Amino acid sequence: MSDYQTQIVVIAGGPSGLSAAVQAAEDGAEVILIEKAAAIGGAANMGMGPLGIGTKYQKQQMEDISVEKAFNMFMEYTHYNVDARLVKRYFEQSAETIEWLEEMGVEFEGAYRYFPKSEPTWHIVKTDQGIGPRAASFMNKALYARAQELGVKVLLETPAKKIIMEDGKVAGVLATDRDGNEITIDCQAAIVCTGGAGCNKKFIEEETGYKHGEDMFNFAIPGIMGDGLRMAWEAGADHVPVRIEQAAAIEGIDDLPGSVGNIMSQPNLLVNLQGKRIMNEDEMQNTTFLSNAVSHQKNRVAISIIDSSIAKYYMRNGVDNVSMVRPDPDVSDFADAIKMAKENGNEGLFIADSIEELAEKAGIDVDNLVDTVEEYNDFCDSVDEEFFKDKRYLRPIVKAPFYGARIRPGGYGTVGGIRINENCEACDKDFEPVPGLYAAGADACNLYDDSYMFLLPGNSMGFAVNSGRIAGMSAAEYVEAE
Repeated sequence: MSDYQTQIVVIAGGPSGLSAAVQAAEDGAEVILIEKAAAIGGAANMGMGPLGIGTKYQKQQMEDISVEKAFNMFMEYTHYNVDARLVKRYFEQSAETIEWLEEMGVEFEGAYRYFPKSEPTWHIVKTDQGIGPRAASFMNKALYARAQELGVKVLLETPAKKIIMEDGKVAGVLATDRDGNEITIDCQAAIVCTGGAGCNKKFIEEETGYKHGEDMFNFAIPGIMGDGLRMAWEAGADHVPVRIEQAAAIEGIDDLPGSVGNIMSQPNLLVNLQGKRIMNEDEMQNTTFLSNAVSHQKNRVAISIIDSSIAKYYMRNGVDNVSMVRPDPDVSDFADAIKMAKENGNEGLFIADSIEELAEKAGIDVDNLVDTVEEYNDFCDSVDEEFFKDKRYLRPIVKAPFYGARIRPGGYGTVGGIRINENCEACDKDFEPVPGLYAAGADACNLYDDSYMFLLPGNSMGFAVNSGRIAGMSAAEYVEAE
C-alpha cells in the first residue's frame, strides 16, 4: 500500500522543480514535490535571475535582442549540435515567463549583460539589498508561495530513491522521509529536477574526465550528487553526455578583497606553464572561453601577469572591464589585498621582483616567459601580431614587483545527461518518450554541447525555469489524458 497518491511527483525543489510544480498545478494537476534538503531553492539560491528575450525591460532599455537573433546566435555558437526545437521553444517562451514570475510578485531590476561583449538577456531579480548574489532566492520564495497557494504538497528532507515503472510507464516514486522511513508515492508522472551532479567527484571524473579539486574547480553544492540522473537512466531514459557548465576561476582568491580577482581577470598577459600566450586576452571576459582555453594547457592552468605600473594604473583609474559578478571598477585597495595575500600564504597568487623569479615561483618555463614578455612588450609599442589584442589593452610588463595569478577551469556544476525532446519528455535510446517521465533544469540541459552559451547570460536559470514550466505543462496534459 502506498503512503501517498497524486498525479505528478516533482523530484527536487530548485527553480526547475518549483516551476514545474507551479505550472502543473496551474494546469489542474495534483502535485507532490519532494526535496532532499531542508529548504527549497537548491543551488539557484546563489544565483541572480533568468534569461529573457524580447521582454519589456529590453524594449524600455532600447536593446535590440529578439528571439530570432538569439536563436540564430545560439545555433551558430553550438554549430547546430543541439535540439533546435527545444532552443526555439525555450527562447520563445522566455519573455512570457518573466511576466509569469511577475504575476507571483517577483520584481526585476532590468535586463543586463554579464560582461561587455554579452547581450542584455540576464533579468536580475530585485531584492531589498540591491543587485548581488542570492537575488534569485526571492524568486524561489515566490514560486514556493505560489505552489503552496495552489495546493502543491511539499515534502522536505525527503530524498527520492527510485522511479517505479509498471508496464513501461511511471507508476510511482520511492523515497525516504525525514525520519528515515521508506515511503511510496503512487503517481502517473514524475519530473526529474535534481540539478545535476556538481558535488559528486567520482561522477564528474567518470563522465567528463575532470578531477574536482585538482583540475576542475566548479561549485560543489552539498547534496547535488546525480541522483536524478541515475533514477532517470534506470527508468529507461537515454544516457547522453554530461558536461561541466564551465566558467574559469582564479585560484585562491575567495578569502581576498574583490580587487584581486577583478584586476587579475582583466585582459592582462596570459601564459601557460610553458611560458607561451594562449589567447587574445580580451576574450578573458567570457569566462567560458577562458575556461576552455585553460583546459587545453599543461596541468590545465594558466597565469595572468601584470607589473606594478599596471596595478597602479588600475588602482588610479579603475579596471577596464567589469562584470555583474565584479561590477565595481574601483580596485584602490589592491595593495592592501596583496599584503593580506602574503600574510595568508596564498598559493594561487605570485609576487616577485623579476620575471625570472615570477616564472620560478609559478612553475613557468623561465626562458620562454622572458622571451614572451619581451615580445609582448614590443607589441605594446606597435600591434599585437600574435593574437591581435586591442591596442588599448596592451600595457608593457616592465616594472617590479610583478604579479601572477593562477587560473583554473571552473564552473557551476554539471549539465545534461537525460535525453529530452522539446516537450521535456525524457526519451529512450530510440528517441521515444518514456511514458510519464519528464526532466528539466541541469539534469536535462543538453543545450550547450561543449561550451556554455555565456553570450546570452541568464541561460542556466532561464533554462531551469522555462524547462520546468514546459515539463509541468507536458506532464499535466499527459495525466489528464490517462
